[in-house]
Amino acid sequence: MSTPDNVAAHLSRIPLPTPLPTRCRPPADIPADLGPTLPAQNLERLNAAPAPEIHRTLLTCLHSPRWARRVAAHRPYPDVPSLLAAADEATYDLDPEELAGALAEEPLPKLPAHTYAAASTALSAGYAAYEARFGHTFVICLDGTAPDETLDRVLPAIRSRLTNDPEDERGVAREELRRLANGRLRGLLGAATAPSVHL
Repeated sequence: MSTPDNVAAHLSRIPLPTPLPTRCRPPADIPADLGPTLPAQNLERLNAAPAPEIHRTLLTCLHSPRWARRVAAHRPYPDVPSLLAAADEATYDLDPEELAGALAEEPLPKLPAHTYAAASTALSAGYAAYEARFGHTFVICLDGTAPDETLDRVLPAIRSRLTNDPEDERGVAREELRRLANGRLRGLLGAATAPSVHL
């Protein structure tokens, strides 16, 4: 049976071609920083949405019922930074069981199409070793990462994080969840029309 150390060592031997081959762009990801371009009317709609509707919408950003309730309960938000600060605080306040529940709902990072076979095999082994060690899916926020740099981010991250002790890794995973939720909130507010979101 592979141990985390063995898998990390195996991952470290996987060569990364330079430059990485051109890959197809995956479905559009959430922008890393929309800053002041976020439409004010979308924040107003978020503030005014009925509680059940906003709760469902917020669960698409972070699948934690308590997190969604807390973010919804602090409405109305005067501006986007206030919303993001409240979302961050709600993420930091998740207890271990709630954090585990949110982590369990996260998908694995999306890799570009045509990722070469050796890397796919190594990542599959790494993901399995990570889940066996920590009990949840490997999560990483890739906002702002170009598609052809995704593999360069994910491979070193999983190598490094496999060496963490469980308590330290829980803190790292919480921070990655916070960043993911933050980016998804920005994406909701920055999209004038989003068919899967009912703001």
